[in-house]
Amino acid sequence: MAKIALVRTADRETGVPQAIDLLGVNPVRGKAVLIKPNFNTADPFPGATHNDTLAAIVHRLRAMGAGKITVADRSGPADTAEVMTELGVDRLCADLGVSLLNFESLEHHGWKRIQPEGSHWRRGFDVARPVLEAESVVTTGCLKTHRFGAVFTMSLKLSVGITHKRNMKELHTSLFSMRKMIAEVNTAYRPDLIVIDGIEAFVDGGPMRGEKKRADVIFAGTDRIAVDAVGLAVLKQLGSNSKIMNTKIFAQGQIARAVELGLGVSGPEQIEIVTADEAGERTAEGLRAILARG
Repeated sequence: MAKIALVRTADRETGVPQAIDLLGVNPVRGKAVLIKPNFNTADPFPGATHNDTLAAIVHRLRAMGAGKITVADRSGPADTAEVMTELGVDRLCADLGVSLLNFESLEHHGWKRIQPEGSHWRRGFDVARPVLEAESVVTTGCLKTHRFGAVFTMSLKLSVGITHKRNMKELHTSLFSMRKMIAEVNTAYRPDLIVIDGIEAFVDGGPMRGEKKRADVIFAGTDRIAVDAVGLAVLKQLGSNSKIMNTKIFAQGQIARAVELGLGVSGPEQIEIVTADEAGERTAEGLRAILARG
């Protein structure tokens, strides 16, 4: 079973640590941690990770005994340094006393070519070595649809940001294989903790801008497929576009390929949603029913 901790809240400062604590795991004690957020563009949340969410994660990891913490990402197509500056991430990291790494600044030796067996990537893809070499990786994404072919972007799609920009032409021109290729990037590493800020969500459009609805949930897990399955259930509960509403959760291209690759759970019956209170449990009951129906 994969446990997903769900908190019904509009308060990131309390909701993020509560969701992490509900999982009952501590994969960061005594380890150097790399946090991979969603800084694809400088668009405001849910176009990008909210700074309050990032700060709450850093504070909780420190309380859990984490060692050095580094926030790292690669934006695209925008320049990563410009995105981080516009979002105020450089100032935030300085205030928090954590390191900030722009993957675009890595030299040639800072990347490793990955070619998974049976991959839809013709020449493989390049992954930032700091991710591969990290003692612990924590990822944090948003809850949103993706109008450019991925259909949705949560924890699986977040991993595209660990690859080199030169790989993006092949991904973006592979319309029939794109969702499979997104899943295949995830074979390169395994996050120890995933936090999704679903206080607001894009239910159509995305990933930069789109139609927003409030979900008032924060959820966390360690299984990327389970996290995205619950996220899709939230979008269905809110009411989303036809690609979300008319496709069964485990038939979505990213998830179906991730299941084939053995990246996590293979069906909704393997997902356990745990909550902190009555409000969370009411939301979870609806999500469990949606997951069961697919």
